[in-house]
Amino acid sequence: MRAAPVNVLARLAEYVNHDPVLRRRGRFLDADMLLEIGTAQWLMTIRDGQILQMRTASPVMNSWTFAMRFDAVAWELFLTRLPPPGTHDLMALLRTGRLRIEGNLHPFMSHLLWFKEAFATLRDAP
Repeated sequence: MRAAPVNVLARLAEYVNHDPVLRRRGRFLDADMLLEIGTAQWLMTIRDGQILQMRTASPVMNSWTFAMRFDAVAWELFLTRLPPPGTHDLMALLRTGRLRIEGNLHPFMSHLLWFKEAFATLRDAP
């Protein structure tokens, strides 16, 4: 079993912000994203393709551009080194209903490769 999502997510900003390819791909990406895994929620502030802030979301009055809501089991499978079919990619998770994306989808869809690669970096997290 993987480390708790908060432990893995703590490294996301480090991985993304130190990857020159991701920074170049996301250079026009500005968004405030709500990330939900099961019942846990985090707010991510992304500016110019860098994750500036990641904090746990308060139960009320959160403002975000869009939300990504993962099924907890699908998230665990997604993080495995070789995820099974249907959990290997964000779009596959969307197609199978194990990921929901709500809100303004423009930042997500216009920077889809950035999001796919950013979350895939977590597979290498210890």
